[in-house]
Formats: sequence, structure tokens, C-alpha cells
Amino acid sequence: MQNKSTKSTHNSKTSAKKAISSSRKNIQATSDQSAKKTTVSDTQKPASSSHVDLSWKRYLLPSIHPEGLKILGFMFGIILVFGLLVPWIWFIGAPLLIFTFYFFRNPERVTPKGDNLIIAPADGIVSDIKAVVPPKELELGSEPLTRISIFMSVFSVHVNRAPVSGTVSALNYRPGKFVSVADKDSEDNERQEICITMDNGTKIGFIQIAGLVARRIYCPLHVGEKLKAGEVFGMIRFGSRLDVFLPKGVEPKVMLGQVSVAGETVLAEFNGK
Repeated sequence: MQNKSTKSTHNSKTSAKKAISSSRKNIQATSDQSAKKTTVSDTQKPASSSHVDLSWKRYLLPSIHPEGLKILGFMFGIILVFGLLVPWIWFIGAPLLIFTFYFFRNPERVTPKGDNLIIAPADGIVSDIKAVVPPKELELGSEPLTRISIFMSVFSVHVNRAPVSGTVSALNYRPGKFVSVADKDSEDNERQEICITMDNGTKIGFIQIAGLVARRIYCPLHVGEKLKAGEVFGMIRFGSRLDVFLPKGVEPKVMLGQVSVAGETVLAEFNGK
């Protein structure tokens, strides 16, 4: 009886040891699997993530508007020919090429998301905010609307961007004079009037105005063309102004003297229909 009892006790201890050992192995295996999963999830990047360019090229070597490439190529050809004949021409030509590259730069912009946002279409300084009757060609009605004017100096980025997403519903080019647009209504200046109708029916009118130095408004848009907010749609060469008409009842979110960044600065926010 004693031997049987001893054997039974021994067998019980052995079974207990096996059970404990098996349990430890299971726990270890589970821990290893969890660690592997954690490692994989920690190292994998979300599919939606994108690389943000923080290199010096973004600041010193931005892309160039296609209109600028044509002029740069033409200038380089002339400077090259005359430079071979008169070497000192390069001392004048090189700075001109650098300035032209700088003027036609088209830096990367990140446009805020929001269907009810009106984004700045131009770089520059907010020079005027007041209520005026918009041109009838914009089809915005006959009542005064808040107009935000952005003045662009020769040192500003002159690439213009759409203030909202929608369809071009009206275009009107008006030839005129080339006088200062810094502090005047500039009714006599050359201009390109544009209206975009958003998907909710809201109309946003804006005007490219040639200034004292500017000699050409570039706007290849056509009625019916669709644009996204922040999308490049044209430019004005060498100093100018851009006006934006806000819908009735919408208050501006910018102030006089504020620096505007095309495609990024929020001019106003309105309640969609």
C-alpha cells in the first residue's frame, strides 16, 4: 500500500511539473507572438502617410511656372550669344537670369481642407477691404459685396491659385492702362474678371489686375473648366493686384496689412447651403 501511495504521489508531482512546463511554454509562445505583432505594427507606416519635403531644395530651388521657362530659355539664348562676343555681358545677364527664375517661381503650397473656405489666390499684402458693387460681368448681383484686395510687389510669387473648388462660370477680359494699383480702385487698369460657381451654387468672383510694371495677364481658363481650391490657374507679370469678392454676409478673416500666401491663407469662411 505504501509503495502504491508513493507511486501515486510521484505520478501526481510529475503531472504537475508537466502541466506547469506546458503552461510556461504556452505563455512564452503567446508573448513571442505579441512581441512580433507589436514589432511589425511599430515599423509599418500607414498607407495614407506621405513624405513631407523638408530639404533645402524646397526653399532655394522651387519649381518654375511654364511661362517662366519660355522666358528663361529666350533670355539665356540671347545672353549666351552676346556673351560669346562680349564676355562682360555675363555680369549683367547672370543676375537677370537669377531674378527671372526667382520671379517665376512656383513653390509648393498646402491648401487647407474645407468646402466652406475661401483661400487666398495670390501672395502679397492685404491692401484694402471694403464693400463695393462687383462688375456686372461676374454675375454676382448689383448689391455691394465685401472686396479683399491683395497687392503683389515685384518680389512676390506671382502665380495665382483658385480660391475655391468649382466650375468657371464667367470670364471677362478688359483692356486698359498700366497705372499703380497699390491704393486705387483701378477701374482703368487692364484686368481679367473670373467667377467660379461652387457645387452648392455659391459664386465667388475675383479679378486679376495689371499694375504699373505688369504688362501681361496670363489666364488660360475657359468657361466650364473645373478647378480645385489652391490649383494654379494663371499669373500676372511684374507687380499687380488681385481682388476677391466675398458672398453676401460673409466676414473676412484677414486684416489690413496681413501677409497673404496663395493657396494657404484663409480669407473667409461661410456656411454652405
